Amino acid sequence: MASRTRYRTIWLSDIHLGMRASKASFVLDFLEHHQADALYLVGDIFDGWALQRSWYWPPSHNEVVQALLQIARHADVTYIPGNHDEAARRFPGLSLGGITIRDEALHTTADGRQFLVLHGDAFDGVVRHARWLSVLGGMAYNALLRLNRPLNRMQRWLGRPYWSLSSYLKRRTKRAVQFIADFEAAVARRARSDGADGVICGHIHHAEMRMIDGVQYVNTGDWVESCTALVEHYDGRLEIKQWVPSDRGPRRVVAAEPQPQAFAGDGQDTALPVFADA
Repeated sequence: MASRTRYRTIWLSDIHLGMRASKASFVLDFLEHHQADALYLVGDIFDGWALQRSWYWPPSHNEVVQALLQIARHADVTYIPGNHDEAARRFPGLSLGGITIRDEALHTTADGRQFLVLHGDAFDGVVRHARWLSVLGGMAYNALLRLNRPLNRMQRWLGRPYWSLSSYLKRRTKRAVQFIADFEAAVARRARSDGADGVICGHIHHAEMRMIDGVQYVNTGDWVESCTALVEHYDGRLEIKQWVPSDRGPRRVVAAEPQPQAFAGDGQDTALPVFADA
């Protein structure tokens, strides 16, 4: 078994098991190298929408489920369903195999900060008020993901790292950038109204860590495009890690909070641009 780095808390979201583009093998590799006292599953772990269109459930997707159940034997695991696995929202408080379902949660870090944890689809107007438009957009999104597969085969042939076309377009399209900014501001307002120090969410497949009007906003990213997870160190620091198997690209920190003063001076980066071009 691979040696594991231990954290106080890990957050994973938007794995989309049941979707062909899900990087389930990347998730398994991440879980083999990391462990934590607590794990939050921040929505869209399963993709009920994709499974309704056509059944797709390869062995790797079942292995992710088994790995999560194994983790629940020795760690606190909280599952906050999203819009793609919304059927689970009918069972708040239910514990399955040691995994407890919650609508949302309040997490206290080791340094005493309180973070509201939720999926985030309630702040996406397209999902709330025009699901048909969301489904249509999802079809276009899936088309981009299908196009991404041959592009990445060429990337590997050229010895280059994994690259996401849809993520690239998301960063370059003005309307997408504005949507992300509006979403982030709305989620941060909710956390501020609850008196929380910050908010941790998923949903939009865009890993990010930044302050918004005094609220620490963190998006865990996803395991379809960015392959990122959020981790909490034992001193309370938060860090977003990208995890791609080494033969396909980098394993790196994409955003991190500064270390506490007591730990300063060890030469580590304190802030990195999210998804900066290599």
